[in-house]
Amino acid sequence: MKNILLPIFYLPPVSWFSAFLDQENEITFEKFENFPKQTFRNRANVFGANGTLSLIIPINHNGKREYRETEISYREDWQKLHWKSIKTAYQSSPYFEYYEDKLAPIFLQKEKFLLDFNLKSLDIILKILKTERDFTFTEEYFREPEQIDMRESFSAKKPSESALEEYYQTFSDKHGFIKDLSVIDLLCNKGPESATYLRNIKQEY
Repeated sequence: MKNILLPIFYLPPVSWFSAFLDQENEITFEKFENFPKQTFRNRANVFGANGTLSLIIPINHNGKREYRETEISYREDWQKLHWKSIKTAYQSSPYFEYYEDKLAPIFLQKEKFLLDFNLKSLDIILKILKTERDFTFTEEYFREPEQIDMRESFSAKKPSESALEEYYQTFSDKHGFIKDLSVIDLLCNKGPESATYLRNIKQEY
């Protein structure tokens, strides 16, 4: 059993989910880190008509730096925009219609804190995957934790290095396969096979 320290993401990428669901891993979520900008903590990448599309949750800049205290801004109706973008991207995918009513509640919840929003979204995704997963939370911040530190292992700024098997994507005829997008992409294109796909990914720690 490996002890893994994971960040808490918004509709996480496929590689994150494979590490999270790996039964050989004991999962701890980090919530005391300072909130890092331009990461998957408040963004998710989906496959739009023009290629990779980043959906970004706006943050209230109120001087609080810890992730667990990071507040979501609702000055703009970003949830309506994100949901519209996802529907546009995946409405012709094999399984979007099947999951649409299950995914929609993600974009209706009005959580104050980003961490709570991401955890509730994760719970919805786990229900769609028909799986459960135990995890714990950090109780303080450690620069050098005892666990295998994966807090910086998933970059939103550079291409993923994860070895992922290609699968059909809605716009792959136009742009080719884009790997390691949000788990939303996997669900809409692979449907009930998504959980098996995630568990078959070989991760190196």
